[in-house]
Amino acid sequence: MLTSPDIRKYCQPVTGEYGDYDSLLDCIGDRRFVLIGEASHGTHEFYRERARITRRLIDERGFTAVAVEADWPDAYRVNRYVMGLSEDRDANVALSDFRRFPAWMWRNRDVLAFIEWLRARNDAHANAATKARFYGLDLYSLRASMEAVVSYLDRVDPQEANRARQRYSCFDHVGGEGQAYGYALAHLGTIPCQDEVVTQLVELRRKADAYLRRDGWVADDEFFFAEQNALLVRDAEEYYQQMYRAEVSSWNLRDRHMAGTLEALIAHLDRQHPRTKVVIWEHNSHVGDARSTEMGQRGELNVGQLARQRFGMESFLVGFTTYDGTVTAASEWGAPAQRKRVRAASAESHEAYLHQTGGKSFWLDTANPAVHSALSIPRLERAIGVIYRPQTERGSHYFHARLGEQFDAVIHLDRTRAVEPLERTSLWDQGEPPETYPSGI
Repeated sequence: MLTSPDIRKYCQPVTGEYGDYDSLLDCIGDRRFVLIGEASHGTHEFYRERARITRRLIDERGFTAVAVEADWPDAYRVNRYVMGLSEDRDANVALSDFRRFPAWMWRNRDVLAFIEWLRARNDAHANAATKARFYGLDLYSLRASMEAVVSYLDRVDPQEANRARQRYSCFDHVGGEGQAYGYALAHLGTIPCQDEVVTQLVELRRKADAYLRRDGWVADDEFFFAEQNALLVRDAEEYYQQMYRAEVSSWNLRDRHMAGTLEALIAHLDRQHPRTKVVIWEHNSHVGDARSTEMGQRGELNVGQLARQRFGMESFLVGFTTYDGTVTAASEWGAPAQRKRVRAASAESHEAYLHQTGGKSFWLDTANPAVHSALSIPRLERAIGVIYRPQTERGSHYFHARLGEQFDAVIHLDRTRAVEPLERTSLWDQGEPPETYPSGI
């Protein structure tokens, strides 16, 4: 087994210079799907480096879509902005539909800069097929997606829009909110809305030909947007049914939905421009192959696993790690964003192993046999989502994984800092005092 100093010679530095990822792009080659993770939803450097890689994939390798762990209708407003189809005056306004907790995941300074870059880059390309688009893959937007379906039908088929309102009124008693719907099913004996959401999806698809009589890619995009919203409502209804019943089942439903949305997106874009290439931004826990982790052992799958199974060598998975620093996260679901101190990683973790190389920022190619062997030893891996509880970190934020099998490349940024929300609060500005409890776990 290679010790941390031994693996140092394989570390490729990340310095902020343009050529940092030349070799990474060589590893990616002509693959169509690059999935780039993050070890937390609130780390500035993860967003920054992910954007740096993505810009090069778009400019140099012909990638024309970015699909992210975000709600479909909220992200589609951003897509219309970067494609020059909306009246939003800037990226800040285009991102304004991201209001649901945790808004800082997408309403932050790094995403704002990337979206403005996408718009400027697209404005310089007259051919729509070569413009880079922006999509969401997630399914939490139950109410917003219902509203989007009805709004589309109001424009193309007002009578069907009224029927859609009637079907979706099944959710009125919970205000169209997914968690409230799931709770009502599990604890209040509420009748499920499954038949209504399936009927609406079937009817929308049945009338597709009539709705697509207008020529052009814009009409095709608008129908696809509505169809995916109807599909999302169907999948979200099932997801929220399972939320209070089976944790593994609901996780798998969500990741199957995201993988299915990705496949539908590819098929849609391929009709306009064959062999579409897509960059996917999600958390490490969705992007890294679940079969190489404790998650997989308990029956969970994820987008990274499904991408490898579906696309094989056309997919490339990139993960991020960090040793310590700060992070934007909440203490409870729905609580305000805070700037929290990230504890030094557990001595038994991959993060600590990479920290001991002495490198500050670098990446590793896990196809290298020596690197693969060193990183495929089971160790702890840290995952910080939108909630971070440092006091219970070992139990709430670590799982066992074989990092060398989980990812095709690993980017280690030893000390990182919190991503800056667009709406900074006094609580976030205050941050946390220096850590006073022991660093070991």
